[in-house]
Amino acid sequence: MIYPLSGLLLGAIGGALAARRKGGKTADLLQWAAVWAMICAMIGLFILVFIERGNT
Repeated sequence: MIYPLSGLLLGAIGGALAARRKGGKTADLLQWAAVWAMICAMIGLFILVFIERGNT
């Protein structure tokens, strides 16, 4: 359960930093943070499923 949550948090931070680096306004920061958070949470979910399926 920690992989999707950590992916969500790290993705949101990474997305906001990327938008800020490109000179985005507040709405851009929020959108980039949300999209990156969803992508990284999905990657974390796939990692979690892969690890759990390997243990059975």
